[in-house]
Amino acid sequence: MSNTSNTSGSQSSSNSSKSKAKDAENEDVPGAMEVLRNARTQLSELTGMVAESVSSFERTEDGWALQIEVLELERVPDTMSLLASYEATCNPDGELTGYRRVRRYERGRADSNRPGGR
Repeated sequence: MSNTSNTSGSQSSSNSSKSKAKDAENEDVPGAMEVLRNARTQLSELTGMVAESVSSFERTEDGWALQIEVLELERVPDTMSLLASYEATCNPDGELTGYRRVRRYERGRADSNRPGGR
């Protein structure tokens, strides 16, 4: 009986150790909200422009892929301000690894659904 007791006690201890190790690993991996905040901040620091929002994001094999909307040129009225969409990539830790501008547009303009952009 004492042998069975020791076995279940050691299994419980082993499972507890594994659970603690897994929790410690998860603490080092940033969540989506932390990655989004960090990417916006890093892009703003690198470009000197205001990153207004993240319009899309997804986890990839290499980390994260994001689409960030940036205020490039503020105008009056605000609807005439120029915005840009940037594709950004982050490593699994949420550090920005690259970015590029993919689109530039006026704040007050909607996307065109017709081919040819008109």
